[in-house]
Amino acid sequence: MIKEIYLAGGCFWGTEHYFKQVRGVISTSAGYANGTTPNPTYEEVYTDRTGYAETVKICYDTEVVELRLLLELFFRSIDPTSLNRQGGDIGTRYRTGIYYTSKDDLHTIEEVYRDIERIVDEELMVEVEPLSSFYTAEEYHQDYLDKNPMGYCHIPFELMIMAREANRRVNDAE
Repeated sequence: MIKEIYLAGGCFWGTEHYFKQVRGVISTSAGYANGTTPNPTYEEVYTDRTGYAETVKICYDTEVVELRLLLELFFRSIDPTSLNRQGGDIGTRYRTGIYYTSKDDLHTIEEVYRDIERIVDEELMVEVEPLSSFYTAEEYHQDYLDKNPMGYCHIPFELMIMAREANRRVNDAE
């Protein structure tokens, strides 16, 4: 079954590229989630006055990758205790969040959230909310790191490799 989840992990360039590595992710789209302005532009979102977070829409095949693994990978790629900041990016548009479209996913989201909170032993600054709005970002933001391999990314290269190997089967290596 194909499902979707929306993850805000700081700059969407790196977050999108990271999740494209995961076996079972069908598609990704960089965009803006849970703000107030209809059809925002990057320039508007950049002001931090629209309420949007840079977010990646992830469509995935549940028979290949589970939501739990996607969320565990998400938490590896962010500092979940940082408010409105990831890497060198600062502002409410860079806040972290998990935005869901199916209430059926909430149990798994809350379970992983509690697990991570126990591990870091601090309050997490990651929003968990139903998706209220999502607008796809401008074309130049889509697949940005594929188009600009030397472009800025707050996610270390080692994590990209780990995401690629996260749910790889032994037979896939042959």
